[in-house]
Amino acid sequence: MSNLKGKVAVVTGATGGIGFEVAKRLGKDGFTVVLNGIEDEAGAKRVEELTAEGITAEYYGFDVTNEDEVNANIKTIGEKYGKIDVLVNNAGGLGGRSRFEEMTTEFYRSVMALNLDSTFFASRAAIPFLKKGENATIINYTSIAGWNAGGPGAGIYGTSKAGVHAITRALAKDLAEYGIRVNAVSPGTIDTAFHSEIKSTKPEVFASWKNNILLGRLGQPQEVASVVSFLASADAAFLTAETIQITGGQGLGI
Repeated sequence: MSNLKGKVAVVTGATGGIGFEVAKRLGKDGFTVVLNGIEDEAGAKRVEELTAEGITAEYYGFDVTNEDEVNANIKTIGEKYGKIDVLVNNAGGLGGRSRFEEMTTEFYRSVMALNLDSTFFASRAAIPFLKKGENATIINYTSIAGWNAGGPGAGIYGTSKAGVHAITRALAKDLAEYGIRVNAVSPGTIDTAFHSEIKSTKPEVFASWKNNILLGRLGQPQEVASVVSFLASADAAFLTAETIQITGGQGLGI
């Protein structure tokens, strides 16, 4: 752990689900973790939980779809620590479901903002501080929907995540000269609150999902966090422009 002393990781959307598990794992790896979210009460509680486990953590409340808020807060974080070593663009979401024929432009823009704009805004703001980091890296989140275009009503979510896959490779090309690596993880069906609605309203559908996964079960948030931990480490020093599928073999058939 000593070689990581003083390293700083920023994790967006980290007040619950996968984001919190990622923040916790990076904290256990020795990083000072800066959690972002829009639920300040949850953020304060999460920092308490991490602190109780001996992790140095703090919370910044800002909306990752708001360019000005992202710029101001990332600048404050970067200037406070003098650098950023790892940026995890975890924030994102389905944003609801809509078929294209009925889709409003407002809905379209909101989903693209939540998943693609947020990745662009945070990455752009962090680059000057990543240049001062050690083994600096950006880790983005695409999704299995970025490959299969999502289920009914999730087409624009899939489209936004395909954009994240492309911007990951584009950023990797852009930042290689500075030694900054950029990769993405692509989770399949992970058992989090993301799926809580269908879990409660259509339990039989939720239960059937595992039938489409080679390993026969849903993923756990910790299993995404372990891959992010690897990508943030020196063990992944020669890995850039890659997207790692964390799906249990979902959609490959049995």
